[in-house]
Amino acid sequence: MTPAEKQIIALDVAGSSGGPNRSHVASRYRCQTYRCSRLSPWPRLDRPALLLCVVLLVRPINGAAQSSVKTCGPPSYCARTDRRVEPYPAAPPALGPAGSIITDPTFGSRIARVTDGATDARHSGASFNASASAEQNTWNTDSTRFIIGERSGGIWLYDFNPISMTIRKTGQLKVPWRGTAQFSYRQRNLLYAVSARNPVFQEYDTASERLTTVHNPSSCFALQPSDWSAGISVSADDSRMISVFGPQQDRNYLLYVYDRRLGCRWYNTQTGEIGGQWGPKGRITDSRRFTIHDAHISKSGEFVEISGGGKGPTFWQLDTMNVTLCANKADHCLGHHAMGYSHLLNSPNRVHPLEFVVRPLNNLSAIKPLLGPMPPLIGWYDYHVSWNYANSQDDTPACFSTYRPGNPNSPGTPLLVNGPWENEIDCVETDGKGSTVWRFAHTYSTARNGFWSTPRGNVSQDGRFFMFTSDWQDQLGLGPKGKQYRTDVFIVELR
Repeated sequence: MTPAEKQIIALDVAGSSGGPNRSHVASRYRCQTYRCSRLSPWPRLDRPALLLCVVLLVRPINGAAQSSVKTCGPPSYCARTDRRVEPYPAAPPALGPAGSIITDPTFGSRIARVTDGATDARHSGASFNASASAEQNTWNTDSTRFIIGERSGGIWLYDFNPISMTIRKTGQLKVPWRGTAQFSYRQRNLLYAVSARNPVFQEYDTASERLTTVHNPSSCFALQPSDWSAGISVSADDSRMISVFGPQQDRNYLLYVYDRRLGCRWYNTQTGEIGGQWGPKGRITDSRRFTIHDAHISKSGEFVEISGGGKGPTFWQLDTMNVTLCANKADHCLGHHAMGYSHLLNSPNRVHPLEFVVRPLNNLSAIKPLLGPMPPLIGWYDYHVSWNYANSQDDTPACFSTYRPGNPNSPGTPLLVNGPWENEIDCVETDGKGSTVWRFAHTYSTARNGFWSTPRGNVSQDGRFFMFTSDWQDQLGLGPKGKQYRTDVFIVELR
């Protein structure tokens, strides 16, 4: 039974008998548990009544579900798609404690607060954040679990009810990890990460709490004692995983790949050498040498995107010696990126921060614009884009959050908005059938309290939720050191 089959909303019109006539629902489904509420009094014999029936558990009798009511949710959202300028309200919405839910006053989406200053009983007033990268997969397969980070470096696991949006804190993971972790795209309970000391690839079963070593990179490459890894990226079928090694970010030099069937493979960006247990080996023809900021693997497992060097992202087709620079200006590869299975999505940042384009990873010059003429721009702003809700056709929406570096930093002051999509959480159509941007919520984050206050976010694998960081316009209190305002994690529903 699919999630869609479990949540059918049917509008039923009572017949002339005066009672609810569920014949058209019953003809397609056997309702096991349902809740109905009248939208008008029961009718006389000559007036039909409208009955809202929310079917919670259904079993299809013949074929797939067919509903006469429009479904609001991915890939066709019911959110606003206009380009009207939406200023911030005079004050941000009042928040309750962690676990409370509000409605965005401008866009109408539900927003759940995940953390507050009391989340970590050992560190009162600690700040929490979504992943440092919008490309990281921080949701499990069915949006019933997710992970967040604490500023101290800890990883916290939560259970989530995707219907009610209620959360339950499971606790801080007792794992030897440093940096980011990632949920599997196939197995709902599996997390992947790299251990901090003597770095090894590991998987953690969140149900059994079992930690297992998958592979030791030192068995294939002579890592230095100072080398460490800050994160992991895993293909959609769990067969390949990558990490970056070196002394620190922007000085790292090794892109390391582990294939569960074939073994190890690596690329030293300082020497230009490729080696390992499979694929062609040797020194690449490109003479460019650089250090690594971070890297991600495409969901197909065929390509790796390597950021670093200042000239643009580099793409390595893993089964080959093909290493290609996608130059910032010449190839229009500026801006933050996200990869699907076989495509790259980014904004070239030529005339507007959100002039999104998509291109195949095996032909980086074949650029396809996603949006039509851009709205007028008054002052630049930035964005982060997440494409974890993806399929093998790469035609599902990608979601993003935006922020202005020049936002006011006085508590409660409305953030700057000069055009549509500014300081917002939105999703963009990628299937080529239209140029739609769905608008879901304001971020309420000044992005003025350091890197972690930028409202980076991660879309869930089913495209129904977007987790993001916010300082809530400096309304969350000062951090333990009293120098910057706190940040918390929030979840907005995408409908």
